[in-house]
Formats: sequence, C-alpha cells, structure tokens
Amino acid sequence: MHIAAVLEIEGELIPALRSLRTALQAKVDDFEAKKIIKIGRTHLQDATPLTLAQEFSGYVAQLDFGIKRVESSLPDLRLLAQGGTAVGTGINTFEGFAEGIAEEVSKMTGTEFKTAPNKFEALAAHDAIVQAHGSLNTLAASLSKIAQDIRYLGSGPRCGLGELVLPENEPGSSIMPGKVNPTQCEALTMVCAQVMGNHVACTIGGMNGQFELNVYKPLVIRNLLHSVRLLSDGMRSFERNLVVGLQANEEKIASIMKESLMLVTCLNPKIGYDMASKVAKNAHKKGLTLKESAMELKALTEEEFDTLVKPELMVGPKPYKG
Repeated sequence: MHIAAVLEIEGELIPALRSLRTALQAKVDDFEAKKIIKIGRTHLQDATPLTLAQEFSGYVAQLDFGIKRVESSLPDLRLLAQGGTAVGTGINTFEGFAEGIAEEVSKMTGTEFKTAPNKFEALAAHDAIVQAHGSLNTLAASLSKIAQDIRYLGSGPRCGLGELVLPENEPGSSIMPGKVNPTQCEALTMVCAQVMGNHVACTIGGMNGQFELNVYKPLVIRNLLHSVRLLSDGMRSFERNLVVGLQANEEKIASIMKESLMLVTCLNPKIGYDMASKVAKNAHKKGLTLKESAMELKALTEEEFDTLVKPELMVGPKPYKG
C-alpha cells in the first residue's frame, strides 16, 4: 500500500501539480507585464482594485502550499509494515528481515523506504494514508476554488463578468449555436468533488482498525490511488486545455473598473468615510460617475478628484513616511 502510494504521488501527482503551478505563474508574469488593473470582489460584491497578476499570484501560492503539504505526507508513507507478520510481533521472521525488505524495495523502486519503527501501529492503523489523503483533500479544495474563480471571471460573453477569455475547445451547446461552455473548469471541480468524497471514505476506513489489524486496507488504498490519478489527470487536462490558452479581456476589465463605485475608498483620507459613502450612494442612485457625484455634493473639485483617484496607487500599501 505505502509503496504504491509513494510511487504514484511522486511519479504522477507532484509532477502534474508542479506543471500546473508553472503554467499559472506564466500567466502571472504575462498579466504583470501588461499591468492589468481590475476591480476586486469580496462577498461577491465590488471591492477595491488589484492587479490581475496579484489575483493569479494567489492561485500560484495555493499550489505552492499544496506541493508542500503533499510532500510533507511522504515521510510517513515511506515506512513499511512488512516484517510485522501476524500482529506486529515479527513472529516467524528473523532479526534484520524487516530492514532487509525496506532496503530491497528501495533498490527496486529507486526511492527511499524504511521499516516502520512500530509494527503494531503500522498494521493496526493507517494514519499515514489518511494524512496523505488529507493533503489531497486540501489540494482539491484549492483547485476547486481556482477553477470556480476562472469559470466566473470568464462568464459571458456579453452578459457575464467576461474578464477572462477561455479557450474554445469544443462546441458548447446542442441547442444554442455559438455557445462555449467552461468545460475544463467544470471537469476539474467534479474531480475535486469526487476526491473530497474519497477522503470521507478513506477517513472511515482509517478509523476502523480494530485491535491488531485494520481490515479496511482495500478501501483506503483504493481511494487514495483513485484520488491521485483523478487529480493528476485533471490538473494536466486543466493546464493543457484551459490555462495555457487563457487570455485577459482588457477592454471589459477596464470598462468594469470605470463603472465601479469602490474607487471611492481612496477618498476616505481626504473627505472621511461618511462623505465618501454619500458620494458612492449618490452616484449609484442617480447613475452618475464618482467624479460627477463628488462634484455635485461639493465634496471635491475635479482637480482634487483626479489627483486622489488613481487605481494604480490602490494596489499596494503607501510608502511609509516616518
């Protein structure tokens, strides 16, 4: 069980995860070079600006942490129960037998394995596999968030957010001509849902080690290997068929930025929160721009507004002047 888990995680999952991380970093670099500033969103409502590169850098960081979590589960998986025989005592073996197995397996596979220091735990519990699947479950949560964000940011083409242009890989609808669906995002989120279900089963299997033997071994290893394969294939498909061809709709991003009322936040230091709130609400109620609303309420002159409202100065902290 542990041998198969390590080989699949090292040989399939981690390479696919690193490759997707690299592809997303390439998008960060591309968006950074283009200096694309967009509106942020919290609670699904308009918020203050950030750059598209900053938004995608969050996805890259999630995968960086995902790699660390998965890799951190490997040391315990490298511990083998072989040599514990019936109940962990090593009956009918000789001294050095368990160590010899681990050494030989390491030579055969080309990756390090060690004999478990406590065979009673190794046979009766499968905490290492539950922990490893926990890292896969967390990775699935990260990937689902990333895929959902991209799916919503690419919604449209005319009546959605439309900030991203997703690759057109196949006809999207049998009844609506010209429709393109975000199938890669949907496929990956379904993969993630299945992995989360597998984790529940793996957890239940892990807790059913009565006395000296956990007999749920087929359940826990089947679900772990299934999740590894699903995530590996899902990430490679997502990278190849979506991330590589993903583009920013700079015109739509700029249009949404222009319409946003949350740029009013940068007026707080000058006119105060209460007046800034009045400016935003007045603009929304009357269909005015922030500048028009501020001038109507005599909160600011046109020159003052133009000096204060600069989205490019809102995407990071101000220099400290001590």
